[in-house]
Amino acid sequence: MTLLAAPPAPDAVSPARLRARSAGRFAVGLALALARSLAIVLPVLLIATLITFLLGSVTGQDPASLVLGDQARPEDIERMRAHFGLDRPVAVRYVEWLAAAFQGDLGESWFTRIPVADSIATRLPVSFSIAIYALLLGTVAGVALGIVAALNEGGWIDRGVTLLASALSTIPGFVAAVALVVFLSVLVPVFPSGGYVPPQQDVGLWIGSITLPALALSLDAASDIARQLRTGLVGALQENYVVGATVRGFSRRRVVLVHALRNGSGPAVALLGMHLPRLIGGAVVTETVFAMPGLGLLTKQAALQGDIPVVQGALFVSILLVVASSAIVNVLLVVLRPAARRES
Repeated sequence: MTLLAAPPAPDAVSPARLRARSAGRFAVGLALALARSLAIVLPVLLIATLITFLLGSVTGQDPASLVLGDQARPEDIERMRAHFGLDRPVAVRYVEWLAAAFQGDLGESWFTRIPVADSIATRLPVSFSIAIYALLLGTVAGVALGIVAALNEGGWIDRGVTLLASALSTIPGFVAAVALVVFLSVLVPVFPSGGYVPPQQDVGLWIGSITLPALALSLDAASDIARQLRTGLVGALQENYVVGATVRGFSRRRVVLVHALRNGSGPAVALLGMHLPRLIGGAVVTETVFAMPGLGLLTKQAALQGDIPVVQGALFVSILLVVASSAIVNVLLVVLRPAARRES
């Protein structure tokens, strides 16, 4: 009787090879995410910049008439129109403007003749520091509220956090800014009511000067992050990998902060990318209330004055911030998703 030989045992895969495969899959996923982002962002970028450029034509503003006045001679008006390139077709001007914008040349102000890029470069750090500070405050508050609500799902704490988040999201930025000035600057003089101190001059005074504007802007971000994170954590805490980690004896803190939080924070992370441009856009109101020399106040003053190149340049920078935020969020989501797949 002939016995059949048993099939050879498959070669064991070494941990190094597993790590290499995992790194390869991660790199492919990251490349695909960036490719999808570019495929979506590029058409949006072109359309948004075209609309931004066409603002000058739609408004009908003529720099020659605005700067020189109604009594200007026709030859002076034509000379100024040629200086700003308004004597060429719109399509040609758009292509030239877009190409120059990507090289850092956003034209010059119709009134001050200062390059728009220089004006934005001096104002953007103010708005950016306020937006980043507001995003940090909103993230810390939103994460704390979301975790507390998820761990007390269905209880009075959960309902209270949900009600608080809903209430915060309904407060307009202008109302929040004025209320903060009244309570934290007038009644209880903890922070200055306005003005900006550069960090090069004094870091402590700089943080104090941007705290109230950042608080006013952070309320909406905190409420959105809290609600999204609460929903994601409630779902993650019911997944098999979390239940398995609990059965294996891991502490509640590790289960929540390491397993559930990492894998249930995807929607909240996506919100972060959307809120940064919104925070910079919302700076128009807060910078007006707190007299902050930022991009929002510059854009408002240029719009009231009819300085179209400055408005176009500010909108172009805002569009680039939206694109960059979207790409960063896609990368973060790719980093988070493999963790969820490994744990499950």
